[in-house]
Amino acid sequence: MSGNGKRDVVWADGLRGVASVLVVTAHISRALAPHLLSPAMSEKLPPMLFQLPFIRCLVMGRASVAAFALLSGYVNSLGPIKRARSGNLEGALSGIAKSAFRRTGRFVIPAVLATTLSWLACQFGAYNIARAASSNWIRDTSPDPSPSFAVAFYDLFYSLGRTWLDGANQYDKIQWTLTFLLKGSMETYLTLFATVYVKPRWRMLILMGLYYFKWKLGDAVVGFNVYWGILLADISLDADIQAFIARHSLLRSFFSGTAILLGLYFCSYPEEHPEWSVWSAGLENLAQYIFPHGVEFARYYPGLGVNILTIGVMFNNTAKRTLSNNFFTWMGKLSFAIYLLHAPLIRTVLTYVLYGFSIRPSGAKDEKGNELPPGWLPLANKWVCVFAIPLFYVFLYRVANLWAAYVDPFCGRVTQWFEDLAFRDDSKVVLEKPLLLS
Repeated sequence: MSGNGKRDVVWADGLRGVASVLVVTAHISRALAPHLLSPAMSEKLPPMLFQLPFIRCLVMGRASVAAFALLSGYVNSLGPIKRARSGNLEGALSGIAKSAFRRTGRFVIPAVLATTLSWLACQFGAYNIARAASSNWIRDTSPDPSPSFAVAFYDLFYSLGRTWLDGANQYDKIQWTLTFLLKGSMETYLTLFATVYVKPRWRMLILMGLYYFKWKLGDAVVGFNVYWGILLADISLDADIQAFIARHSLLRSFFSGTAILLGLYFCSYPEEHPEWSVWSAGLENLAQYIFPHGVEFARYYPGLGVNILTIGVMFNNTAKRTLSNNFFTWMGKLSFAIYLLHAPLIRTVLTYVLYGFSIRPSGAKDEKGNELPPGWLPLANKWVCVFAIPLFYVFLYRVANLWAAYVDPFCGRVTQWFEDLAFRDDSKVVLEKPLLLS
């Protein structure tokens, strides 16, 4: 864990790739097996395999959102902190300014394109089967087509704006996280700008204070996760801390292994009915003492778990080597494309396969003899699901790979064009001490 920025980022890319695939798994689980949100089938029935602690992390999505926020703070901080520690303060400030500008473009432009594609799919009836499916999650995330051409365009621009105001994008409801993640990125850059002249030890103390502030404030989606990421970046570049860790390899192995296991255990906390199992009921009781009053435990535990997990990974060479594997880093490069594309593809491609060949129940009558509306389309048999869901992952990553090959470079060129248009040419700027820093 040296100051080599490239090596410090590789494992983070791998972890982001794992988080992105777990988001997909979580949403498929919500759609097809919502009972997995609980730690058992009922208060008196035993749990299924994927309801057990540790294993249930595979179908829990909230830890992934916390991981995205944390890794955003970590990766975006490494460069500026490294320059500040080496004395290149002007380079750090310049990098912060340009990175903040690029971050907005790299976030907003792909999201706009993904929403527009989902809007087109909706208007041409691609969500019709999804709106009749027996899955509550699929139905709830599948909007109706607009009644007219003019209204359709109004709905599109309304959803594009709401995405960044309050996350209420009717054409892709999972984009609610984007406004929080973009806000977290801007908080990262603002914090780095405010502390670039601060000594490293004092910056760490400031980051701890900001972490505590966000913790008490109840900002569990992004808030304290971002500041933990910045703090990890500072720790990873601190020569004294790294030397201490190198001298105590046995302690490092024990600490990192314990942190990884404890982090995964906290990430296992169920979203529903924690009282149905002994282990989750114990965590619920513990939460009364360690979390602020009135917060959502199902948000705090995944955030805390990811915080503990990542510091364990950062101090564990085996875990870092595993996450730095080419397969995981490849998934990490596709993570944003996967996040943007998976929900519309679940509502179309996967829904067509799992529900499109079913017959909608009809002909039922109430006790007065009046005919009832047709029922929801039933899910296909289990063997269709067993084969269709793995093939869907292959299809999803193929589409995401095409997005990364063609759409991401286009978004990068548009962002670069805006940057060239908006920023001054450094070679033509007369260097003088900025008044703000005098």
